[in-house]
Amino acid sequence: MITPQEISQLIEGGLPDTRAQVVSDDNTHFEAVVVSPQFEGQRPLRRHQMVYGCLGERMGREIHALSIRAFTPDEWNRQG
Repeated sequence: MITPQEISQLIEGGLPDTRAQVVSDDNTHFEAVVVSPQFEGQRPLRRHQMVYGCLGERMGREIHALSIRAFTPDEWNRQG
């Protein structure tokens, strides 16, 4: 079983200078807020693909569902 902390570490390890906060009620369905300069100029679909790429084969196996909110640092700062 994978934990939210492990998912955060995988995302942060795969995308330099990224912060990922992941939560889950059941360690199967997860919600992530990911803030990364790597997302600059990327459309939402591409941002999600980048996050999925960090998780590899765990998607669909240990991670049954992952809701992603992906922001650049500037977008995140504007969120307040």
